[in-house]
Amino acid sequence: MTKAEKLAILDTKNAEALLGGGAGRIEAQHKKGKLTARERVELLLDLGSFEEIGKFVMHRCKDFGLDKEYYLGDGVVTGYGTVNGRLVYVFSQDFTVFGGSLSETHAEKICKIMDLAMKNGAPIIGLNDSGGARIQEGVMSLGGYADIFYRNTRASGVIPQISAVMGPCAGGAVYSPAITDFIFMVENTSYMFVTGPNVVKTVTHEEVTSEELGGASTHSTKSGVTHFSCANELACINEIKQLLSFIPQNCEDEAPFLPYQSDGNELRPALNDILPENPNQPYDMREVIYGIIDEGESGVPPNGFQEVHKNFADNILVGFARIGGRSIGIVGNQPAVLAGVLDINSSVKAARFIRFCDSFNIPLLVLVDVPGFLPGTDQEWHGIITNGAKLLYAFCEATVPRVTVITRKAYGGAYDVMNSKHIGADMNFAWHSAEIAVMGAKGAAEIIFKKEISEAENPEAKLQEKVDEYTHKFATPYRAAHRGFVDEVITPDMTRKKLISAFKMLENKVDTLPRKKHGNIPL
Repeated sequence: MTKAEKLAILDTKNAEALLGGGAGRIEAQHKKGKLTARERVELLLDLGSFEEIGKFVMHRCKDFGLDKEYYLGDGVVTGYGTVNGRLVYVFSQDFTVFGGSLSETHAEKICKIMDLAMKNGAPIIGLNDSGGARIQEGVMSLGGYADIFYRNTRASGVIPQISAVMGPCAGGAVYSPAITDFIFMVENTSYMFVTGPNVVKTVTHEEVTSEELGGASTHSTKSGVTHFSCANELACINEIKQLLSFIPQNCEDEAPFLPYQSDGNELRPALNDILPENPNQPYDMREVIYGIIDEGESGVPPNGFQEVHKNFADNILVGFARIGGRSIGIVGNQPAVLAGVLDINSSVKAARFIRFCDSFNIPLLVLVDVPGFLPGTDQEWHGIITNGAKLLYAFCEATVPRVTVITRKAYGGAYDVMNSKHIGADMNFAWHSAEIAVMGAKGAAEIIFKKEISEAENPEAKLQEKVDEYTHKFATPYRAAHRGFVDEVITPDMTRKKLISAFKMLENKVDTLPRKKHGNIPL
């Protein structure tokens, strides 16, 4: 065979691999409003940076006619490249090849990339578009999934793991994304479920569509399975790039820091006007966040804040931003929803986010306006005690710099849980409007002065008198400040200036947990 003939064979194989399942199936993918596996990789990575691994891999199955049907790459594109100049590893499942189904060799390709990511300390990004295990391979494909799950678990907290679900993700296929740090879904073209609509109908007799059962809207609002719901695949990929800009390469790396030049005036007078005069009136904690963080680049993310789990448990806010150029994880009660009360979903949402930030050395800012935990049989019977304890545990365990700002209410056990000084916060500020107490003044007065009020000639007037007395004595930040539980009482306009200074002071913080294999978080 001549040199020219050998080159021709290589060119033919390269062209064949690039076609995946063929031109017809690529066209069908496009008609569904979906990109191909390779198009997604090209959009995600810096131009010309992708280096493919395993382009010519083929399956080994001889059963059920598969010995007559082979595709180079076997339904997944794997390799490495850069996003904004930083190394990442990526696998992108190809729905045009056997519906993106996972075979033994398909899984081996993914595992090889995951192993390289771990050895080299760089994020792994999975672009999922798969009908599940390749049925013709039986236990070999199931074993392939388990190999991936094992690596996901070993990599957890070592390197960032990001999953984008860009098509079907069913059965065992959902558990790999579930173990990763963040899940992105695309509206109307992606779904996740353990069992599909047909099985659900057979077992429970429920009539449900794939979108209703496990679409992006369902999982971003009802279950909380997905962290980001995106309008289309391009928006999804741009969100992933934005997320990567806030997080480090691995657990040994520091959070990204952008050069920041202050104009010498970090006061933000607009913050003085956010809180309503009536302490029971809601306001949007996002306005506080926008007032203290660095401004983002035009359009992405809005106002510099990339919110995580935006549509789930919206009585608490979590997300990433920069303060003085420094990447920060923000947790904030949301008074505009359920008065910012803590419940099961908000506790779990915040706990998960806190543990991610702590795993990857991202400092935490906690904005507190919380009247307590949500009462009721529904919450108690579904485990608010255990789930609320997850949030408490996550804060107590975190060793990254932790700064708290109490804007208004901090009542009861929720005061303790929301990163109080008592559970290891480094710096605690309170606005002069803060109310730090066991409970609201009215409830407290009714309990403490119950007899006195009931015996009064005018019980209503006596109650108001005692409410005013309690408010003056306890519903302020000063009792806590006298004890040192609050480091400084500040006016709202000073918040950004104080935070820049506090996080800079804490940048070399070193704290360690007691020696142990691992703790036993109340799951």
